[in-house]
Amino acid sequence: MPLELLPLQIGVPGGMELAVILLIAVLLFGANKIPKLARSTGQAMGEFQRGRTEIENELEEMKDTASLDEDPVEPTSEPSSSDESTDEPK
Repeated sequence: MPLELLPLQIGVPGGMELAVILLIAVLLFGANKIPKLARSTGQAMGEFQRGRTEIENELEEMKDTASLDEDPVEPTSEPSSSDESTDEPK
């Protein structure tokens, strides 16, 4: 008999699951510590976002300065027919 692999049915927790998670959090941390925990988590996420933005800005600046540091290709100036000197005998 062949074994069939079934995908795991892990999704977003519903109402009852969220209630159990909240109850466990209250038991572990206490009711007055949860707002502090949420606040510190929010501050940490904000710091992470600021750090990521700073790094992205620095990378953009480095890319811009690298493109400016490259020697641009200068067009070679060849004299055109009107620029030729008229000192030559005809």
